[in-house]
Amino acid sequence: MAATNSWTLEIASPVAAPRLFRAAVMDWHTLAPKLVSDVVASAHPVEGEGGVGSVRQFNFTSAMPFGFMKERLEFLDADKCECKSTLVEGGGIGVAIETATSHIKVEPTADGGSLVKVDSTYKLLPGVEVKDEIAKAKESVTAIFKAAEAFLVANPDAYN
Repeated sequence: MAATNSWTLEIASPVAAPRLFRAAVMDWHTLAPKLVSDVVASAHPVEGEGGVGSVRQFNFTSAMPFGFMKERLEFLDADKCECKSTLVEGGGIGVAIETATSHIKVEPTADGGSLVKVDSTYKLLPGVEVKDEIAKAKESVTAIFKAAEAFLVANPDAYN
């Protein structure tokens, strides 16, 4: 039986937690194709209105090893800037991984900025070995938050 693996990541940002959470997490399907068009070709909600149980799909360019991924929101506490989502299709599901979940929490810091905490858990399919995928996943998540951060710094009225 395949073991469950996990990785964690922390990203410091000068942007306030609620703004960063709304832009980089809740509304990322809207922003990603504009901010990181070299990676995300398009994105859209598939089911739901953005609450728990909602599913959204991200379609990737050739920069990614897979064409798309669909994720379902399992838990959301917008006031605490916290959510949990599960990969339901694409993104290596059925090819390399059996299941994958991400828990994201954006915490306010004393300086008015925030600290993003990402905890990702995944179960590999039998016989699959992880090589540089974890480093790539961390780079991708960091790139998402840094792209949203740059947008928010450049647009101080956005997501207030």
